[in-house]
Amino acid sequence: MQRREFLTKSSLVLGSSLLPLPALLQASSGQSATDMPLKPGDWSGLRKQFALSYDFIHLATFLLASHPKPVADAIARHRQAFDVNPSDYWHEHFMTIDADIAAAAARYMGGKAENIALTDSTTMGLALVYSGLQLSPGHEILQTVHDHYSTDLSLQLRAERTGTSVRQVALYDNPAQVSVDQVVSRLKAAIRAATRVVAVTWVHSSTGVKLPLHAIAAMLADVNQQRDEAEQILFCVDGVHGFGIEDIDVSTIGCDFFIAGTHKWIFGPRGTGLVWGSDRGWSRCKAVIPSFSRSYDVWLGGSTQDQVAIGEHMTPGGFHSFEHRWALPEAFKLHLQLGKADVQQRIHQLNTVTKQGLQQIKGVTLYTPMATELSSGLVCFDYKTMAPDDVVKAMHSKGIIMSSTPYRQSYARFAPSLINNEQEIEQTLAALRTV
Repeated sequence: MQRREFLTKSSLVLGSSLLPLPALLQASSGQSATDMPLKPGDWSGLRKQFALSYDFIHLATFLLASHPKPVADAIARHRQAFDVNPSDYWHEHFMTIDADIAAAAARYMGGKAENIALTDSTTMGLALVYSGLQLSPGHEILQTVHDHYSTDLSLQLRAERTGTSVRQVALYDNPAQVSVDQVVSRLKAAIRAATRVVAVTWVHSSTGVKLPLHAIAAMLADVNQQRDEAEQILFCVDGVHGFGIEDIDVSTIGCDFFIAGTHKWIFGPRGTGLVWGSDRGWSRCKAVIPSFSRSYDVWLGGSTQDQVAIGEHMTPGGFHSFEHRWALPEAFKLHLQLGKADVQQRIHQLNTVTKQGLQQIKGVTLYTPMATELSSGLVCFDYKTMAPDDVVKAMHSKGIIMSSTPYRQSYARFAPSLINNEQEIEQTLAALRTV
């Protein structure tokens, strides 16, 4: 079925002739800042792409990204076109643009575009996956004590609805001394016959620990070799605080689901995210929210479900902040221009400088591992006997924006990113010494 036929059949055209309006064409074809691409390693050039105030040193941009110019320009173009003629602009794009966004994501993160679902956040992605997994009473989901509230509550709500049990395991006691063997052995020892899902967080925003995903996946593959296919364990990853930092191909990790918001380290539009699923993972997961993809045409009788890409089928339908979602490819383009390997090296470099400097300050207890193998973009610590929020307030008064970890056991937290430089790190450490 052709796009126009589908629109007519579903009565979505609402009388629109879909004529190409000059204002729409102008809004859609504006020049992007990516026409003059940044060179790999041009960190000062990257900083100029942001409207971030120079009155502060920003060490908490991972929370919610400032839009770099290519992303902001794309949002503005889409917004203008929607404001001029929302019906025509939506009809001209909605049948193909989600697939285009997924393709842009796949070029950045690896895997097949058709295996990528679009969401509004990490939290939405976690809820969609954990609500949709095919599990029965008596089955178990194994998670860790290090996960975020969004994972904990998504699993708790799933358990309350279905009778599936959830159990937690601690992968380490002292985050600063964590090892690959410790993480893998503790997780393996916690697996039971009833375990059908292992849910982990790649980079713990509570401590800054980065889990060895490939090693975990290899262990789970060994466990699964001893099981019938129906009893094999799915491996689910909240990947948000490594996504946009680590130079990986998500399809080679060995996980079944990789869930991340794209409005943090990747600099995507606020209110965007995605889920990548393996073929095996998606085959054991059902949609939770109706899609506005070709699945709509399946409902109308014009197509069959096997003709719909699984990622599109799993993408929640309804109307979204389209000008934001449709601008997401610009964030992936920007990171590819910068170079994934260069991005990884730069963030680890700044984090290492930060951790080494903190070790030299009297009164600091560092919780994040020094090794880049087991850490990423977050540096967590205690300072003297101060409450973490008091450290945050004191540093803010000195022109430095940082954060505290939103957990029962809270720590102060720096998050050096691509918009920072060595001079800012030195100024930050000097300011901390005066608190």
